[in-house]
Amino acid sequence: MNVSEEIEELLQPYNFEMLQDIRPFLEAYWTVSFPIALVYLLLIFVGQNYMKAREGFNLQGPLILWSFCLAIFSILGTVRMWGYMWALVLRESLKQTVCFTTFLDNSVVRFWSCLFVLSKIIELGDTAFIILRKRPLIFVHWFHHSTVLVFSSFGYKNKVAAGGWFMTMNYGVHSLMYTYYTLKAAKVKFPGWLPRLITSLQLLQMLMGSIVVILAYTWSPEHGCHVTTDQFFWSITLYVAYFILFVRVFYQTYVMPKVKAKTKSE
Repeated sequence: MNVSEEIEELLQPYNFEMLQDIRPFLEAYWTVSFPIALVYLLLIFVGQNYMKAREGFNLQGPLILWSFCLAIFSILGTVRMWGYMWALVLRESLKQTVCFTTFLDNSVVRFWSCLFVLSKIIELGDTAFIILRKRPLIFVHWFHHSTVLVFSSFGYKNKVAAGGWFMTMNYGVHSLMYTYYTLKAAKVKFPGWLPRLITSLQLLQMLMGSIVVILAYTWSPEHGCHVTTDQFFWSITLYVAYFILFVRVFYQTYVMPKVKAKTKSE
């Protein structure tokens, strides 16, 4: 047994097959993901109208607990998935992780992909906190939440091989993002560069996601490579859209204020 195989063996869960019973449900979940996203968008409209004539709720305690739980979940997912995907790259190749679907049957990937798909419904609660606290709800927030919910169910049902990296990168960014949200809700001082770092990592995630999609499609003519035109189209369309939107957020949040301040000083 070589080093990479030993690493992978250490990363195997003890009994994560317990989620096998819900896999048929998650595969069928694709058909209801659209209605869930539509209900989510409808509730945003209803919630904002309900809060229009009311003062925002404090919700500091619930928000701390909410963000903390999602931070722990994301950290665990990051450790498990980055460990497995890196071991797979060492043992096989990068092509194996973005083009072929055999690794998707591994118990680690099965377990954390099940939780990942379900977590996209749970994370809609982020929007509820924004609305109930009467904080600004920007376009990229609700667009990202609704489309990721649908796309993750699409990826799970169709066994998108590159989805292993989509999920792994998302876990990684969310582990830092929800940790930041926890500190912010608890009014704990944090480095001023932390929010900028998180937005930068989100941009990097979208860029790397696009590269992974392009690589997968480039290798798709090879025998056994499970990449379809539909998978490529929706994956690259969403990742490019996310990248553009997060570039806009980065510019408006970190670049524009400096430009305005410099203009005023002159």
